[in-house]
Amino acid sequence: MMLKLPAMRGQLQMLSTRNSTLVSLCDAFDEASSTLDRLRRNGSSDDRLLVEYETLCSDIENEVIDICIAARSKIP
Repeated sequence: MMLKLPAMRGQLQMLSTRNSTLVSLCDAFDEASSTLDRLRRNGSSDDRLLVEYETLCSDIENEVIDICIAARSKIP
């Protein structure tokens, strides 16, 4: 996730030490993106499965961004 969101890398590192939800989302993103990469490399013809994993990765990424934005708004 830190490679995908380099502008938020520092914040992700800081938040991951105290936010278990963020850690779980990052782990889920790593698994989903690895599966998506593997499907693409193997030339999967299952477009529905590819779209499902693309959507999953995008949804997880958006949740992580939302957590980072919410954390920023709490900083005085």
